[in-house]
Amino acid sequence: MADALIFDHVRTPRGRGRPDGALHEVPAIGLATQALQAVRDRNSLDTSAVDDVVLGCVSPVGEQGSCIGRVAALNAGYAESVAGLQLNRFCASGLEAVNNAAAQVLSGQSDLVVGGGVEAMSRIPISSDGGAWYGDPTVGWNTYFVPQGVGADLIATLAGFTRDDVDRYALESQRRAAVAQAEGRFNASLVPVKDVIGQVLLAEDEYPRPKTTLADLGALKPAFQSMGEDNGFDAVAQLRYPQVETIRHVHTAGNSSGIVDGAAAVLIGNARIGKKLGLKPRARIRAFTSIGSEPTIMLTGPALATRKVLKRAGMSLSDIDLFEVNEAFAAVVMRFMADTGVSHDKINVNGGAIALGHPLGATGAMILGTALDELERRGLGTALITLCVGAGMGTATIIERC
Repeated sequence: MADALIFDHVRTPRGRGRPDGALHEVPAIGLATQALQAVRDRNSLDTSAVDDVVLGCVSPVGEQGSCIGRVAALNAGYAESVAGLQLNRFCASGLEAVNNAAAQVLSGQSDLVVGGGVEAMSRIPISSDGGAWYGDPTVGWNTYFVPQGVGADLIATLAGFTRDDVDRYALESQRRAAVAQAEGRFNASLVPVKDVIGQVLLAEDEYPRPKTTLADLGALKPAFQSMGEDNGFDAVAQLRYPQVETIRHVHTAGNSSGIVDGAAAVLIGNARIGKKLGLKPRARIRAFTSIGSEPTIMLTGPALATRKVLKRAGMSLSDIDLFEVNEAFAAVVMRFMADTGVSHDKINVNGGAIALGHPLGATGAMILGTALDELERRGLGTALITLCVGAGMGTATIIERC
């Protein structure tokens, strides 16, 4: 089998996912187009050599629909011969798109593929695509469905994480992101987003709040308490976890991932095409996997996926230099650390989605790129990237520098 080599990656800045956010005027097709153009232009890429463009998108409806992978490739000026694909594994869609691209290369069925993702959350709100999982009462009953925020609070309750614990985790995410941004650690991969006349709308991540204090976080109201108590979802969770007398609602807007807009693209191919096109490999994708986990608590998949992918790669936790664990909620990463014993010193060293935001379909590809850049900056070798996933799943990928 051929190696799946990472030649380059780019991402847009994350813009606040609100009507007053810097990227609100740019639809998803515009964000994806600019990411694809950037990875082409940075590498003087003959796009006729690209076999496929695979983009994750979690709400592929309206202006984000119509197989955005193919349409964005056409809109970016790629050769007509380049195929396109949109896929959805909820929050892991961007990483799953990279894994799909790698699988095509590893199997020998494609030579060069772009994997990535896009989400314009200020324009297409989360859950716009609907679905039986939370829209059909019969399905909801059969799966003990509760919203993700209630699942995160359930994790915190079972693990004994207090409001102060999750707020302190969130504060550290803000601190790390502020340092990374101030030191320009993201700059090499950032692609400024421009408007239709070529003016820069956003050149760096808009979401971080570097002046946040613990008192600021403590003043925020629980985001999912009413949903759990008044709408009955706490009772549903307790049917699945009868040992829980009361769910403590500790997650707020300050210790949960931010709603943002953004896109990312990762260029993956084999050694032969790299040599032909003059592309220098930066890393290889060592292994990847996805796994199912308990769907009511929903967000415990990262540790399970990590164990599975390490076994698949013949590696152990000690072989991994850096971890990126998506900060969907503070308790998710805290539970991962408790389950695996991995030190926080090796996890999300430049902050995460609590500080930077979580553009659903793009995040997985973004944090893979963040991990690669940080490996290079520190002179380290391996990273593991993992995300919790809706409906109880986890996805993980291991990369190693060439």
